[in-house]
Amino acid sequence: MPLRLPSLWPLGPPLLCLLLLCPVLARTQPLALATDALPPRSRPDGTGYEDRIVAEAFRRIGLAVRLEVMPAERCLVQADKGHVGGVYARVAGLSEKYPNLVMVPEPVDTFEFVAYSRRDDLRIAGWADLRPLSVGIITGWKIVEDLTREVRARTSVRDEEALFGLLRHGRVDVVVTGGAAGREVVRRTGYTELRPHSPPLAVRPMHLYLNRRHGGLAPRLAEALRQMRADGSLERLLRAGSGGGGE
Repeated sequence: MPLRLPSLWPLGPPLLCLLLLCPVLARTQPLALATDALPPRSRPDGTGYEDRIVAEAFRRIGLAVRLEVMPAERCLVQADKGHVGGVYARVAGLSEKYPNLVMVPEPVDTFEFVAYSRRDDLRIAGWADLRPLSVGIITGWKIVEDLTREVRARTSVRDEEALFGLLRHGRVDVVVTGGAAGREVVRRTGYTELRPHSPPLAVRPMHLYLNRRHGGLAPRLAEALRQMRADGSLERLLRAGSGGGGE
């Protein structure tokens, strides 16, 4: 016997139209993305250079985004659980630890991991130079967590304000942060005695990750980012937001 579906017409034309429009409305709702809002890369009002780059990439594929600000570690956890649609901008390879995350292969940005200290006697040119020292890092920065496991002592904090506070008050010998972010904190706080070491400890491409429910968007977003790189708009957004360059 053929299955008879109940008629929707008794619901009335207005409600019927709303039901038929639901899938369309769902597709046009902004996708929530997690960010740690660490300036100048990201800011709560969406004016960081990575915020603008990501928003433009989504705009080019016909979608809008909204930001949800949270600590770096929580960003990854919430995106992996699907409580938000994605997270940016993080190093490659995190899908191994967070299997529900799909990486957009085209980078959003390039990040310099830089050591800062206030001691003139330190010479830091690589991760190995950190081993005899006490080091401050930001919780959830996975590459930094992995590469500082063998240091003499390690302190993790939630953001860069707290990180530079550790250094300024002598609780650690050195901290690891982003080049542009470190310059922003020094400029804003006046902690001019805190100096960056050169060269950077590492330079890594940074990526947008999507929860696997939205993984089908990854190729389209990668193409949008490639187009932005080719037409110069990505570089313009990066320079406008970071004062001359990215992390």
